[in-house]
Amino acid sequence: MEETINFKEVFQTIKKRFNVIIGTTIGALLISAFVTFFILTPQYEASSQILVNQSQTENEELSATDLQSSRELINTYNVIMVSPAILNSVMEETNYQGTVSDLRSQINVSAEEESQVVTVTVEDEDPQKAVSVVNTLSQIFEQEISNIMDVDNVSILSEAQIEDSENPVFPQPTLNLVIALVIGFIVGIGIAFLLEFLDKTIKNEEDIEKELQLPILGVVPLMSEKELNQPKTTSGKQSRAKTREGERKTS
Repeated sequence: MEETINFKEVFQTIKKRFNVIIGTTIGALLISAFVTFFILTPQYEASSQILVNQSQTENEELSATDLQSSRELINTYNVIMVSPAILNSVMEETNYQGTVSDLRSQINVSAEEESQVVTVTVEDEDPQKAVSVVNTLSQIFEQEISNIMDVDNVSILSEAQIEDSENPVFPQPTLNLVIALVIGFIVGIGIAFLLEFLDKTIKNEEDIEKELQLPILGVVPLMSEKELNQPKTTSGKQSRAKTREGERKTS
């Protein structure tokens, strides 16, 4: 029974403060939309893939040991790719405005486990610039790795294309609005219950019973002076009318 009463009170509070909940939710959506579309700067990604393989002579097949060696080299190549020796050349080639640290923070180099393919991703505010930087980085790395490590086992598997980088990866409007909707609704409910908790005014008999833990013996209605006088006047008129009617019947 107690659970039913509590559920009823919860429902009544939500119903009573429904405007607060809706207002908070709409406010959160508007703030999220404003920040997403007018404050945050869109970011674009461009990716290229590099194949790391062991050098092999004609008609020579790669062994399992060669494949394992190639995978072990990938970690070394990942470090070399974002080293100043490579990035300085990329900055000169692309007229990059910034420092080596700035450029390094925009680059992500990754490789799937048990794979010889390295994926290089560059993030930038300009999709064209992101494509240019990642392709230049891949090309310079392919050229310079033979001088740095005296090996020739790197080849570009695929280059970034501008048509693949036209959609921003950040921000994500749909995701942001859904999150704002959920958070706004939850905050709205929280505010509604907080207002209800802080509201100590007595509104009906149930509130008195709840606060004082005493039964209600009677209720005195609140009436204006006009309402108090109206019944008396009406009763008097009706009484006099009945008296006159009785007199007529008697006569």
